[in-house]
Amino acid sequence: MNLIKQLEEYRLKNGISQQKLAKILGVGYVTVNRWFMERGMPNKIKTYRIKKFLEKTSKKF
Repeated sequence: MNLIKQLEEYRLKNGISQQKLAKILGVGYVTVNRWFMERGMPNKIKTYRIKKFLEKTSKKF
């Protein structure tokens, strides 16, 4: 599963808005929305943040 799909699945499963997720990841809402609409992809630094976020949250559950 690609990283953005994992992030979207996590977001939906936990009832987190795109705006809140953007704040958690340190990016703008428009950026997150573009990822989910497949109109953009995160750069290497943001990809790293997303991976770390998903690893951290998967350990909690």
